[in-house]
Amino acid sequence: MNRMVVNDVIKQTPENVSIANKVAKVDAMGMYYRDLNSLLRELDANGVEKIEISNVYGQRYIGTDLDNHVRIDIYGTPGNDLGAFMKGTDITVHGNVQDGCGNTMDHGKIVVHGRAGDLVGHSMRGGKIFIRDDAGYRVGIHMKEYLDKRPTIVIGGTAQDFLGEYMAGGILVVLGLNMTEKVHNAKFVGTGMHGGTMYIRGEVKHLGEEVAVAELDDEDYKILGSLVDEFCGYYGLDAGKLMESKFNKIYPVSKRPYGNLYTY
Repeated sequence: MNRMVVNDVIKQTPENVSIANKVAKVDAMGMYYRDLNSLLRELDANGVEKIEISNVYGQRYIGTDLDNHVRIDIYGTPGNDLGAFMKGTDITVHGNVQDGCGNTMDHGKIVVHGRAGDLVGHSMRGGKIFIRDDAGYRVGIHMKEYLDKRPTIVIGGTAQDFLGEYMAGGILVVLGLNMTEKVHNAKFVGTGMHGGTMYIRGEVKHLGEEVAVAELDDEDYKILGSLVDEFCGYYGLDAGKLMESKFNKIYPVSKRPYGNLYTY
């Protein structure tokens, strides 16, 4: 064990952890996910402001139950539910993420330098998620706005079927940067959607019955432009050139998409 000072308190830390100037470096090789998350909460409680975690191989729930001042850099592939119920943590993943990234996220930010699995932003009610490459199925399912919080997901590549399913609020942006043709193949886009907005670069052929497509107005371009600027800043891309492309706005046409199923 090493003896390190955090917030003027002498702590005993494992050999796979080093701490200096409120920055902790953790080697997660072989660590059970519960042990890793307990360690992260202890570091957070003792005043660490930045945590760098290397050799992450599938550990779940990273970022849960941490205070909003902590910044985390993850090197590897975190497991399911990265940032679940997250309240303000700032996470950057130098790699891919598995399913459920940002599950029921309250606020904070997740930036992924890779691709994501299914259910990104499931029931997300605040904060931002940026995915450099593709994402899987049911991105943004049950997203909702809560008080003054407006959850946001920006995907650099494409997403799979049921994008924005049952979406009740927030913003979804799909940039399609890796498409050879400007057509998204995802099916059932916006199925059950009854709130929020999607901005999609390129054409979407397979829409749910509950949504419609419109041209962007000035307010839409203001919102989209700000998000594209932020996205491009993380990944070294040209926001101005990207905004020259054609975007479609997808929005719900019914506040009660399945209301007729339960009336006689």
